[in-house]
Amino acid sequence: MADKVLVIGGGISGITAAVEAAEAGLETVIVEKNPYLGGRVSQLYKYFPKLCPPYCGLEINFRRIKQNPKISYFTLAEVESISGSEGDFTAQVRVNPRYVNEKCTNCGECAAACPAQRADDYNYGMKSTTAIYLPHDLAFPMRYVLDKSACGSGCQACADACAYGAIDLNMEPKTMEIKASSIVMATGWNPYDASRIENLGFGVIPNVITNVMMERLAAPNGPTKGRILRPSDGKEVKKIAFAQCAGSRDENNLPYCSAICCMASLKQATYLRDADAESTAEIFYIDLRAPGKYEDFLRRLQEDENVALTKGKVAKIEEDAATGDPVVTVEDVLGGGKIRKQFDLVVLAAGMEPAAKGVKMPMAVSFEGNGFVDGDGLAAGISVCGVARRPDDVSTSVQDATSAALACLQTSARALETAGGN
Repeated sequence: MADKVLVIGGGISGITAAVEAAEAGLETVIVEKNPYLGGRVSQLYKYFPKLCPPYCGLEINFRRIKQNPKISYFTLAEVESISGSEGDFTAQVRVNPRYVNEKCTNCGECAAACPAQRADDYNYGMKSTTAIYLPHDLAFPMRYVLDKSACGSGCQACADACAYGAIDLNMEPKTMEIKASSIVMATGWNPYDASRIENLGFGVIPNVITNVMMERLAAPNGPTKGRILRPSDGKEVKKIAFAQCAGSRDENNLPYCSAICCMASLKQATYLRDADAESTAEIFYIDLRAPGKYEDFLRRLQEDENVALTKGKVAKIEEDAATGDPVVTVEDVLGGGKIRKQFDLVVLAAGMEPAAKGVKMPMAVSFEGNGFVDGDGLAAGISVCGVARRPDDVSTSVQDATSAALACLQTSARALETAGGN
């Protein structure tokens, strides 16, 4: 028996579960498919309601990982299969090549020499990077990675430019076996594909973006260095609209509420208002959900004369051909009739979709009706936390991950008790 915890997913939930379990004495292994830990939280500009940058909390957790010998992690890695039972699981893990080894000093000479470009997925395609790139400013591990699919045939400009021998273009995938007594599923979420909502113009009208893209626009390390500029022409945004429930609570798209979208839009309205005192924001909503501790945050926005909260569902978004402005048509619930307004930029509050939905899982997993993992249907010794099990904000996901770590400790205690009894 290996008294070890396997954590699938290295976002904030997975990191929390791993750190909490390790600091309680268990060995933990994080397996993350991206080339860095931190997940979606690393892509946010600020948390609500305190409006502090998530890099602070992530940096603390990364330090906890580096200082704790009981924690190991693998990036660009995926769990391919899991066998066994509580106390005695065996996982086969595929680690894909990074093509950059531990000798990397982050000098950037490889990227400076690279002639190839790729869409920057960290910034949701709003800018490009070279084929060899550092995922983001606080990437952990702080090491470049090569996207070989973007390289030209036979190109080795990056390797030639590296003075440290850190680039190995002949790296191969490898498979390893991990023994674990318990498993935590922290597979996280993906933003809903807003191009599937045909009436809202995403992907057709350049100045219609999603809420996750707005986070990157406002971030100092984002594609516009924190200036909120619209994609079509780089014009400074002065008048912004937020369309709530973009595809959510809709049987044709996401039939459920993603819980955090209202608060995210309220938060993002402050991004523009703080940047420009003359700017205006209007939030079109079906219901505004700011439960409990978030009511004060909502009240703050309600007191801002330059922020309008309008009860009405956005029926259609079109583009003004002369200006490139998005034109919003809204069903006015309180006033009756329709509202038609023009803005510099429209942000769609698109929902959260579980990353595990429709993906082949390495072990038997039960899902509830919306594609989230049903924790009650998992085998003993396997727990699920964060947005893998339901839509939630960061603080609640962290609490959930701590509960998952406790479940691992209970599994370990049971296994030791059984071993002692034998």
